[in-house]
Amino acid sequence: MKILVTGGTGYIGSHTVVELQNKGHEVIIVDNLSNSSAEIVDKITLITGIKPDFEIFDLTDIELTSDFFKRHNDIAGVIHFAAFKAVGESVQEPLLYYHNNLTSLINILQGMKNNGIHNIVFSSSCTVYGQPDELPVTENAPIKTAESPYGNTKQISEEIIKDTSKVNDLHAIALRYFNPIGAHETAIIGELPLGVPNNLVPFITQTAIGIREYLRVFGDTYPTPDGTAIRDYIHVVDLAKAHVIAVDRMINNKMKNNFEVFNLGTGNGYSVLEVIKSFEKVAGIKLNYSIVDRREGDITQVWANPDYSNKELGWKAEKGIDEMTLSAWKWEKALRESTK
Repeated sequence: MKILVTGGTGYIGSHTVVELQNKGHEVIIVDNLSNSSAEIVDKITLITGIKPDFEIFDLTDIELTSDFFKRHNDIAGVIHFAAFKAVGESVQEPLLYYHNNLTSLINILQGMKNNGIHNIVFSSSCTVYGQPDELPVTENAPIKTAESPYGNTKQISEEIIKDTSKVNDLHAIALRYFNPIGAHETAIIGELPLGVPNNLVPFITQTAIGIREYLRVFGDTYPTPDGTAIRDYIHVVDLAKAHVIAVDRMINNKMKNNFEVFNLGTGNGYSVLEVIKSFEKVAGIKLNYSIVDRREGDITQVWANPDYSNKELGWKAEKGIDEMTLSAWKWEKALRESTK
């Protein structure tokens, strides 16, 4: 099947393209390269032996998006990753986030509707739960007021998709995932943010290799065992495989409703300091870090109850925290070696 992957040169997108190709799907990528590089297409090709089709344009442009879908009306499904994703930046630049994340989705759904394309997997987030009342979080947990404009765009996007699925022949799966980290086992692709990283693990690896002077830990006064925020970290390849399963579920008409939601996590919560300790153990390096003020928009703790995804999708996260941090470190070292 021919699958469109928006944001396919990004971190999760590129790993998902690899897994799609490994399962025999034909992939076309659309990306504006705002937070990635065109070189990723060559790296995907190096891993799989298959070069995905690739078009560079901005999905907030209605004319370019409409033209794309007219030319590719044989697409069987869409996996939509393309979005801005930094919580802190979204607090500072809310209009940027609302425009980019919502306009691109609306343009995609309009293009799908106009060209008879019925299947979409949406890259959602555990941020839709806000600070949950109960842990671990199930898919039935209430959607709380978002802690950031980024989280709000995920909530609104889900509402847009759900409303559209009620009146159009649209089949949609929203995958609410927790915190993806790690890299492909080949160390050919991994998390490569442009500029200063917003996510924990690339900041850890860049600090360890000498690019950053020290790691900032945002707050140690949270009501958690060690005072730092707790998240459910999931290996990016485990996450990518879930997207392939979701696509197959739609194409093979196994959905129980036109709009379905699944949590993607391990079911384990790790604090920031626990992730640092895991990295120090597998890398054999003492990390230079400093405690700083909390970051606006961050929640205290969240981790998934993945039972429904495990049962209904037949999917389960397989890699533990040490495997995740080690793969990220191998990727960082390989990346810096390749740029010498």
